[in-house]
Parts: sequence; C-alpha cells; structure tokens
Amino acid sequence: MGGAKVSQIGLQDAIDATDVIGRCDWDIPNDRAFSDPTVALLFGVDPALAKVGTPLARFMSGMHSEDRDPTHRLIERCAKAGRSYLAEYRVCSADGNLRWVLARGRFALSQTGAPLRGSGILIDVTQKWFDQADHASAAVLHSDHPLERAAEHCLAAHKAINELPRSVLHLLSDALLLEVGSQLAKLEGDQRRARMN
Repeated sequence: MGGAKVSQIGLQDAIDATDVIGRCDWDIPNDRAFSDPTVALLFGVDPALAKVGTPLARFMSGMHSEDRDPTHRLIERCAKAGRSYLAEYRVCSADGNLRWVLARGRFALSQTGAPLRGSGILIDVTQKWFDQADHASAAVLHSDHPLERAAEHCLAAHKAINELPRSVLHLLSDALLLEVGSQLAKLEGDQRRARMN
C-alpha cells in the first residue's frame, strides 16, 4: 500500500477518534505556518513541510474556494488588530473528503504594533453540518461565555509555556487547549441549534 493511501487512512482514523484535529502556529513576519501532521493532511499539505513551516497560502489553498476569501479577510483583520478569532470553513482534505472545521486562535503583536504570531486549534465539526452544506461560513463569533474566556487564557498560557524547556507542562497545555476547543465546538453547536429554533 502506498504512503499516500496510508496517510489518508491515518487521517480518517485520527479525525474519527476525536473531533479535535490539532494545533497550528503562524510566524507572520516570515510567513511560515506550522501544524500537527493531522492538520497538515486535512489541508492537503505535506506533514514534513508543515513541520518546518510553509507559507500560509499553502494551507489556505486547501480550503473550499467559497470559504477561502472570507476566511483570509477574517484572519488578516484579526492579525492586524492582535485579537482572537473564531471561524468555520470547509476544507478539501488529503483523503478526498470535504470537512467543516472550527478554528479558534489568537494573534500577538510586536512592540511596534505589527502582527507577529498566530496560534490556534482546529476542531472537526463536519457532523454538525452534514445536512447544511450550503451554510455561509467564516463568521466571527462574539461571546462572553466562560469557555471563550478560558480559551483566551489557555492560548496565552500555551504561548508562555512554549518558551520554557520541554516538559510535562507542554503536554498538559496541549491537552487543555484541545479539550477547551472541543467544548467550544459543542457550545457553538448548541448555540446554533438554539438560534435555529
């Protein structure tokens, strides 16, 4: 069995095992985007490139064409303002399936106010959209929910922990980010269902 086929099967298994896909980071001045292997495969990016960093446009090209521009504009606005973002969009993954993704992240500015870094988590919310394929995507959600505030603090803590030598704190921080992200996806689904009723 070829390596591509194994990667596609691995992607399906990894996503099916949990709704959380993984993490991504973006070095904005150098335009280098980094991600977990599962995130890379989801966007059709070679995991080896995602490990060493590749231009953000390479990840963006894996998005559904209708969602690419609105999501790119959202990312640009949030990066310039140094604020957090929450977006949903479709991706055309390496296994040939179209998936809905909930992306939650935050941007940091340099001392001069220029966009410096972005960091976030991605969650597969495909099941929620199974019967709603025509939904408009990439909307910013504003909420004062405790999970939203927790996500902000988790992302800030994760950034600080990554400046420390590798330890169990890194694993705990990753696990916390993924769990908060999973709970945010559930919250968003509940809120959307409530708005539809």
